[in-house]
Amino acid sequence: MAALAAQILRRGPVRSSAPLASTSGSWDRMLGSAPSSPAAMLVCPCGGSGPEARGWSWWRCFRQPVRCGSTAVRLDTDGGFARFAVGHSEGAKQKAGRMQQPPKKKKMSRKAKVNQLKWYRLKAKKKMKSPNPEVRIRYKLEKAKRKEEWLIEKLRKYEVPRTPEPVHDPEILTEEEKFYLKRTGEKKKNYVPVGRRGVFGGVVLNMHLHWKKHETVKVVCKPCQPGQVYEYAEELTRLSKGTVIDIKPDNTIIFYRGKNYVQPKVMSPPDTLSKQKALEKYRYEQSLEHTSQFIEKLEKELEDYQKHVALFKNREGATSVDEETNVDDSYSE
Repeated sequence: MAALAAQILRRGPVRSSAPLASTSGSWDRMLGSAPSSPAAMLVCPCGGSGPEARGWSWWRCFRQPVRCGSTAVRLDTDGGFARFAVGHSEGAKQKAGRMQQPPKKKKMSRKAKVNQLKWYRLKAKKKMKSPNPEVRIRYKLEKAKRKEEWLIEKLRKYEVPRTPEPVHDPEILTEEEKFYLKRTGEKKKNYVPVGRRGVFGGVVLNMHLHWKKHETVKVVCKPCQPGQVYEYAEELTRLSKGTVIDIKPDNTIIFYRGKNYVQPKVMSPPDTLSKQKALEKYRYEQSLEHTSQFIEKLEKELEDYQKHVALFKNREGATSVDEETNVDDSYSE
């Protein structure tokens, strides 16, 4: 026995499979099944065995992305194969996109809106009834400038982009022809009015309807600002392809249709405003003109008030200096 023990000690410790067996046994006891061999424990879980196949949910924690700097490494096990993927999945990208959206504004209740309006009105009332004239003038000036900006934004919506048109070659008329057409246009009574709406599609349509039976047509511009009749003549020449024969001092334009005139299929050009929109544009332009005049008036009032205050301060300073000199003279006597 002593010789056998010495031989065993010389060979070193004996490697036994008991620890592995005890580990596999404890694993099977945890799973609630019969003990399995150690080789079965080494089967990849993606193949249908292992803790995931037995209903264990903690195995998923090993499939979470591993962060390496700014890149995510993910283990995909779809289709029974294990693959490493770099980056975020589509679901994660959609979730990140939803997180980046700005939060929705909280809706104000009706009572809160009414209270806010009351506060603004009270603030404006205090400025309007301020004893200081400069505060009142500045409040009116700020309000007028805000209105001017709003009107300019509104007028931008009525700007119609010009479509590229073929080059129009106007007919060359002799002096005799011009004189004859001028006398003919003056004698005839057919005319097209251009009122406060200005030039819009309906004006050009009426011109083409008159040219169906007449060579010339008169365009009467009322009301018309000084020099605006020439702008109307240029715009109507571009839209109707007619020829201007004469412009009268009473803001009347005589148009000639041309020798080879053919009535177009679409008599109202597409790059013009409708009758309703032309009226809306006119109202905004009138409001903008009056607002600009009111702003100039307020700026002049503010400038005059500041000059008056500066002059009053200079007079007060001069009177105080005179009083001091008089007191000094009395003490010296």
